[in-house]
Amino acid sequence: MILANLVLLWFANLANPTASSGVFGLVVDGLTAIGLLIVVLRYGSLWLGGAMLLYAAQFTLHSFYFVTERPKDDLHAIINNTNFLGVMICLIFGTLLTWRRRARSLSA
Repeated sequence: MILANLVLLWFANLANPTASSGVFGLVVDGLTAIGLLIVVLRYGSLWLGGAMLLYAAQFTLHSFYFVTERPKDDLHAIINNTNFLGVMICLIFGTLLTWRRRARSLSA
């Protein structure tokens, strides 16, 4: 879902550089957050919940800059990149833990 989000925003940015920072970007972020919510409700794990909360913070950051019409500055870049790194760490860490747990249960 997050990869699809990145690809959609990348193509939108190529077509129209202001599209990814406007309503289209918020819609794509919102759809990604809803998709993550469905996965969290289905599998209910702590790491998915952490990724979901961080993604909600990402959506809040983008909507704050959109509503206040602030130009994207260094603060936006730092928060955006740090938050996205946190989402990726949650997803990678959770995936590795799940694989390890599944491998342990198969060997037992």
